[in-house]
Amino acid sequence: MEMYQQTKEDVLKNLEVTEKGLSDDTVKRRLEEEGYNEIADKEKVPTWKLFLETFKDAMVIVLLVAAVVQLILGEVIESVIIFLVILLNAVISVVQTKKAESSLDALRDMSAPEAKVIRNGTTSTIMARELVPGDIVKLEAGDFIPADGRLLEAESLKINEGMLTGESDAVQKKIDPINEDVTIGDQLNMVFSSSLVVNGRGTFVVTATGEKAEIGKIAEMIETAEQKQTPLQRKLDSFSKKLGIAILLLCILIFAVQVGRLWFTGAEADMTTAVLDALMFSVAIAVAAIPEALSSIVTIVLSVGTNKMAKQHAIIRRLPAVETLGSTSVICTDKTGTLTKNQMTVTETYLPGVDKPFSDSSSQNERLLIQTAVLCNDSYINEDKSEIGDPTEIALIQFSDKQNQPYQELREKYKREAELPFDSDRKMMSTVYTIDGKRLMLIKGGPDVMVDRASSILVDGEVIDLNEEWLKKLQDQNEGYSQQALRVLAFGYKEISEDHKITLDDEKDFVLIGLTAMMDPPRDAVYGSIEEAKKAGIKPVMITGDHKTTAQAIGKEIGLMNPDDLAVTGKELDKMSEQELDEKLERISVYARVSPENKIRIVKAWQRKGQITAMTGDGVNDAPALKQADIGIGMGSGTDVAKDSAAMVLTDDNFVSIVKAVSVGRTVFDNIKKAIAYLFAGNLGAIIAILFAVLMNWANPFTALQLLFINLVNDSLPAIALGMEKSEPNVMKRKPRNIDEGIFAGGTLRSVIIRGLLIGTAVIVSHYTGLQHSDEMGVAMAFTTLILARTLQTFPARSNVQTAIKAGFFSNKYVLGAVLVGFVLYTITILPFARDIFHIPAEFGWNEGLIAAGLALGSVILMEIVKIFRNK
Repeated sequence: MEMYQQTKEDVLKNLEVTEKGLSDDTVKRRLEEEGYNEIADKEKVPTWKLFLETFKDAMVIVLLVAAVVQLILGEVIESVIIFLVILLNAVISVVQTKKAESSLDALRDMSAPEAKVIRNGTTSTIMARELVPGDIVKLEAGDFIPADGRLLEAESLKINEGMLTGESDAVQKKIDPINEDVTIGDQLNMVFSSSLVVNGRGTFVVTATGEKAEIGKIAEMIETAEQKQTPLQRKLDSFSKKLGIAILLLCILIFAVQVGRLWFTGAEADMTTAVLDALMFSVAIAVAAIPEALSSIVTIVLSVGTNKMAKQHAIIRRLPAVETLGSTSVICTDKTGTLTKNQMTVTETYLPGVDKPFSDSSSQNERLLIQTAVLCNDSYINEDKSEIGDPTEIALIQFSDKQNQPYQELREKYKREAELPFDSDRKMMSTVYTIDGKRLMLIKGGPDVMVDRASSILVDGEVIDLNEEWLKKLQDQNEGYSQQALRVLAFGYKEISEDHKITLDDEKDFVLIGLTAMMDPPRDAVYGSIEEAKKAGIKPVMITGDHKTTAQAIGKEIGLMNPDDLAVTGKELDKMSEQELDEKLERISVYARVSPENKIRIVKAWQRKGQITAMTGDGVNDAPALKQADIGIGMGSGTDVAKDSAAMVLTDDNFVSIVKAVSVGRTVFDNIKKAIAYLFAGNLGAIIAILFAVLMNWANPFTALQLLFINLVNDSLPAIALGMEKSEPNVMKRKPRNIDEGIFAGGTLRSVIIRGLLIGTAVIVSHYTGLQHSDEMGVAMAFTTLILARTLQTFPARSNVQTAIKAGFFSNKYVLGAVLVGFVLYTITILPFARDIFHIPAEFGWNEGLIAAGLALGSVILMEIVKIFRNK
């Protein structure tokens, strides 16, 4: 039997302790057996090791080799630039990894520092880390609970366990054993480490410490939960290896061909110089073929997306999360505060004999209901608008304010004379006031208890006996509200004499006034966001610590649940096999009363199906699932542990913001692919021209310096400008992309090949035209056509669907700026002082420049024409 299923006498017997506490010898022995009551600090990977691991990437290795060769050959500046880019990416990677380790540190910080313990029959204060199973601990309001335990005494004891259960309401604790199997949220006779006592006092016996406590188990799950790579990271890693190998082979091939020609043609030139030139050219091709700025550009585009998301109340803690959000196909969301307002609100009232309560005129029933709701109530609202008290009672005083009867005025007008505080056993509260010359006992409580104890009912201002007919009406009304998952309260009053001192025996034979029904209503914009998510192919799933009936009612109201969808409790989920869960998974839209283990299991089940899964959470209990999910979304109002485990934090705790962030994420991924397509199309054009020249035995179309300059001009600003593009028109109308598709899927590879061929053809024609004059003129014209074609390619790269004109030629000022900068930088190369450096002969004039520019412009116009025909 579990501890919560045993009597307190059995628990003490099993732990071999009396109510006088443990002896010093027993404590010493158990401390040696169990260890200290703390979460152990796991060994971390050293920073230097994390730094070195970033250099395993295939493209990084190729770039390092190229940089070293250039350094040996005297090209210092180019080598330094490549080294700096690689180091920057390594530092960013290490910083992000170190941040991810902070969630466990935050969890350790939540532990209570001290505990009041009974040992050897006396009470003393000790360090909480010295507690052992069997220790007797005393609790008071304001204490953090230092370990898990079974309650021995509980007097009006209320504990906030939201960090474990996800629910904000404090739990009323009892000491009686619980016969059935229940989840943590329903273990009313247990207390759990790091939760907070908000009311009353109690005593408990420690049953678990350190990593055996519930919070310790969560720490273990955080430690073992996998940190997921984003889909783009996985694809780029795979592609990088293949590209790195292909470029090495291409460089070796071109170097071999050039050296072979020198050898077999018996050229008179200095062989050493010629071989070094061939080697330098091969290295330049490697640098030209590898978009070394790609990682930096992806980081910059993700950063742009981060800023856009911040405006949508979504703070990104780890940059790749922006891209992951765009791929999300399942959003596992909490209910309270995310889908709902996290504010109990009176939505229905039932006053016997009154057709439309609180509509036009004020009846006696209405006045008495408001007076009872406000005066039989301990909650209040501070001047700073902060709400103090039970959420249900706060809803009642807010309801009074909405009826133009400010609760503060009622409390100033009438003074409380006596009270019987609320008790979870009797489910009632009573207060005494003198109203309109009559001394009244005002009573509120659960409808089942109130109806059983009432003897009369107020029907449209007239007191009559509570007969069978009215009993039936009240029961039907209560059941109707309950089916809607509304929280129902009943109100009554009773006249008492001037000198009468009320007791619990007085809470009977009173007059029933009516009922109020309340709920935590959905956020207004949630309805549209759920619909938008479904249109975008995203399945929203509610995972809550609330009860099943309430969760189902909210799910159906906001459109989250379809008619055939299922709602499952954590207890029901525990009984399912993995196969059964996989079979039902896509039909389950609501999970209620779940445990931390349940949450991780749900996330893993969706991941087994290949779905990119987002998980929201605010409590410590959510942290393992937040880390396990492809993207963890913490709540701004949540615990530091949850926020540290998350990749993104919602400042407004709003589901609507998640859907908006998904839209931004999809746009960011689109823009990253546009930048990738732009880079590789330009590189492909250059490689096609080079290979054609090698095959035709023409002079090399570019010098090494020209290729490096083209990279400088075309591999940064234009690609970054594409990252600033606005959303495509259909961004939230298409399904999430398949995570198995490559980075060139969805028409990207086709765009790269078409644009690369057009650029390469234009450069070949330009090169050939220049060769008719001289080798130097051929190089100058090929260089001019390539740099201008790659610069102008920025316009068709803005969209795979729309032409530059339809997308709004002036709608992206960054693209216009990048193109202008490209033209200015090219102009520098044809100035008199720079011509020799860039191998532009003096004979290269307006005619040659216009031919080269015309070929570049023609290739770009053809790109747009191909796009139009392809779309048709």
